[in-house]
Amino acid sequence: MTGLAILVPVALGLGLAGLAAFFWAARSGQFEDLDGAALRILIDDDDQV
Repeated sequence: MTGLAILVPVALGLGLAGLAAFFWAARSGQFEDLDGAALRILIDDDDQV
């Protein structure tokens, strides 16, 4: 029973930390250009050595 008293708050804390990290990433613009990285792989850069 004491294991649950430790694991439940730890799990809730990790869940809240993950949710806070997601909201921080969304607010800072990490998800703005989702298609750019997918299309950038198709561009030929023969000029670079």
